[in-house]
Order: sequence, then C-alpha cells, then structure tokens
Amino acid sequence: MRDSFSLIKTHLVMSQINYYTEEGFKKLTEELDQLKSIERARISAQIAEARDKGDLSENAEYDAAKEAQGLLELKISKLETIVANARIIDESQLDTSKALILSKVKIKNLANKMEMEYTLVSEKEANLKEKKISVDSPIGNALLGKSKGDVVEVTVPTGKVNFEIIAISR
Repeated sequence: MRDSFSLIKTHLVMSQINYYTEEGFKKLTEELDQLKSIERARISAQIAEARDKGDLSENAEYDAAKEAQGLLELKISKLETIVANARIIDESQLDTSKALILSKVKIKNLANKMEMEYTLVSEKEANLKEKKISVDSPIGNALLGKSKGDVVEVTVPTGKVNFEIIAISR
C-alpha cells in the first residue's frame, strides 16, 4: 500500500493538479476575476477607440489593442485551467512526520551551520520574502517526503549543499 506522500507526488507529476492554501486559491480567483471584469472592458474600450480613428488596415493602435486582447484572453484561459485543476489543502490534516506541501520545514546548512525555515508551497504561491519556496525548486523538491533528522543533498547553482531537517510543522 502506498503512503499518502507517494500518492500526492505521483498525482502532482501525472496531472495538472496544483495544490493551494485557501489564501493562495483566493488570490488566484481574484486575479482571474479582475482580468475578466476589468481588463477585458479596458481593452474593449481601447479597441473601440482605435476603431473610431478610421482605416483599420493602417491603424497601429487598433493592431496593438487587438494583440493585447489576444494576450489577455490567453492569460485568462490559462488561469481558468489552473483554477479548474486547483485543489485546496486542509492544513489541519497534514502529517507532520514528513515534509509535504504546506509543511514548515526548519533546516540547517551543514557547511555553515546556518538555520532557515521555509514553507513548502506550489509554484504559484512561492515567495522568498515570505519564506515560501516551491516544491518544484531544488531545495523544496529535495525536502519532499523526508523526515526530521534526515540529511538531504541539494544541487544548487553554486554546487552541492547538505541540509539537515531539524523540524517539520504546520
């Protein structure tokens, strides 16, 4: 029988499903709503204004507005797919014996003894200022499925670094 970590990791690799915190999912849907309700209207107004200026065959403003509209619709389409495939994780159900998405992991660099704490999140929610790293990043990926006391070797741009997992929490 496979453990829950293996199932989640397989699911992440095999599908376009992305896991979000409630806050991250809310930001995603707010961005989509803003693009659909405000940005669409703004670009439609630009197109109408450019159309009113005359001959469309030589109207650079019209061409630029139509191109912007196409790019906006592409972005909306991608966000709609992401939202449709998004899953919100119930943080209260997380197993803290292993590093999983949404786990707070305290690690120590074994070379310089520096300690850091990161929350493992989806690519879309990653924000280094908030100490949130993506599970797809080299460090985040190396920590997935590991337990307190484990040492992981991570290949970073400057070479290989060994980290010891000191603590895992929610």
